[in-house]
Amino acid sequence: MIHELDQTLAALLKRELPGRDQISVSFAAPDDQFSVKLPAVDLFLYDLRENHELRSNDDFVERRADLTSVRVRPAVRIDASYLITAWPGGGGLHGDASEDEHKLLGAVMRILLRFPTLPREVLKGSLANQELPLPVSALQPGRLQSLGEFWQALSGKPKAALNYTVTLSVDVSEPEIYPVVIDKEIRIKLDAERAL
Repeated sequence: MIHELDQTLAALLKRELPGRDQISVSFAAPDDQFSVKLPAVDLFLYDLRENHELRSNDDFVERRADLTSVRVRPAVRIDASYLITAWPGGGGLHGDASEDEHKLLGAVMRILLRFPTLPREVLKGSLANQELPLPVSALQPGRLQSLGEFWQALSGKPKAALNYTVTLSVDVSEPEIYPVVIDKEIRIKLDAERAL
């Protein structure tokens, strides 16, 4: 499912980015070994965790015509958090690649802010069949406690980055099938000694 989310985000950026034919979309760690065809946008998945605010404990029960009922537990909602960086190609204007980097990152930011949920037409694999929309959160505080420590751990130079979180629904249980109660039977047993 996570690889399908990666494919979905790549499809969204490839559909919306200006100059999309020349821009690579990567999901590699943005460390000192980062090497992809430039220019590139990198979406590094750094955190997965359950979204407790969207948790539901209410089971769904459906009655069927065959006199059975199906009980399904609600899906678990998972937040997938990405750190997005831009990697321009060439030396940039006057040898300063930061301007090209900021232009590319700004274009990505505009695209991500345009869609409060991932558009259905770009959803890949099992994500296309999810009943619940896939809400996103862009430019909110990330799950990283220290961005400086993050870059230091990757042995990379600090870069401008966007935080982006997508909330997925993950089905974790199989439907349980039960017979439907269609008759009531009441039995009363009288105690013989009390009846006298």
